[in-house]
Order: sequence, then structure tokens, then C-alpha cells
Amino acid sequence: MEASPENSPPVAPPPLQIAEVRYSLPELLRELTVERAAGTFAMEKLDQAEIGKLFKAKAPRRAKLKK
Repeated sequence: MEASPENSPPVAPPPLQIAEVRYSLPELLRELTVERAAGTFAMEKLDQAEIGKLFKAKAPRRAKLKK
């Protein structure tokens, strides 16, 4: 009798092999300089400031005096 895929036990995937990755520091610094000079980086900073304003504690408003 042949074993069907439905009845066979699950097969474990092969173990992952992690390769070492090295990046050039001067290259990363150049990329960072370019990203900071781009308009999108400035927009991200602006967005963070605007988001901060939304969550800033507001001063309590004074209630009108009853006569």
C-alpha cells in the first residue's frame, strides 16, 4: 500500500542558515546624508511635530458663570 500525503507525518523544514552580512560604513553614511537631504525626511519630521500637537495636553477651558 502506498502512503498518501494526507496520512504521512509533517516534515520539518530544513534549519535556517544565517549568513553574516557586512555593510560599508561610508556607504551607509552617504545614504543617510541623501535621505536627510530629501524632502520626504523633512515631511516625516513635520508629521511627528503635528502628531505631537494632537496629543498635547490642552489647557482647561473656563466655564461660564451662572447668574
